[in-house]
Amino acid sequence: MPTDCLFRADAYLKSCEARVLSVTEQGGIVLDRTVFYANSGGQPGDSGTLTTSDGCRLAIDTAIYIDAAKSEIAHVPAAGSPALAVGDRVTATIDWNKRYARMRMHTALHLLSAVLPYAVTGGAVGESESRLDFDIPEAGLDKDAITAKVNEIIGSDAAVTSRWISDEDLAANPGLVKTMSVKPPMGTGRVRLIEIAGFDLQPCGGTHVRATKEIGKVRVTQIEKKGKLNRRVRITLM
Repeated sequence: MPTDCLFRADAYLKSCEARVLSVTEQGGIVLDRTVFYANSGGQPGDSGTLTTSDGCRLAIDTAIYIDAAKSEIAHVPAAGSPALAVGDRVTATIDWNKRYARMRMHTALHLLSAVLPYAVTGGAVGESESRLDFDIPEAGLDKDAITAKVNEIIGSDAAVTSRWISDEDLAANPGLVKTMSVKPPMGTGRVRLIEIAGFDLQPCGGTHVRATKEIGKVRVTQIEKKGKLNRRVRITLM
């Protein structure tokens, strides 16, 4: 049964009530609904806690998808955690400080891809540092110039919104897909788009802030040459 992924509709939810649907052979706890983002697209899965109705708290190290369609999420408990049973009621609570830093970073990476309009070949979202890899025909990238452009967009306080389109609509508009290494999940009939008003529109399943000013200032810290065409651009929150 698919998990109701509440974070897709509202990334600011910190907790929710849920019921245990199953426990995987590896001990992963599958809930009927969750606020935990599952590891995908370069963004790590959330950590946090599951608290039972009698007050027992389980530390959750991460959350992962356990099906190809990315519709079912398992919450991975810390070693030595007590077992839960199917039907148990729990309160799922994420580590909000870690999540919010990743929301700011993930949104900033969208802006970086708007400032550098090249094919994205990889990326990683972190709390203090993140990166995107680009296929760029020419070298000569300037860290300060890129930093200034990204911060200019951040300062515009552009709205960040999401909507869904059909698989068919995405197939008819391949230019929406910037990432070469991670293709948007298709097969469920619809794909989620993230729009930063006036600057960026692309498929993405990650968590983002509501407006660019929430990101705060960022800085391009390093541009690495990873191959003949590939350039890795690292950013940090200031």
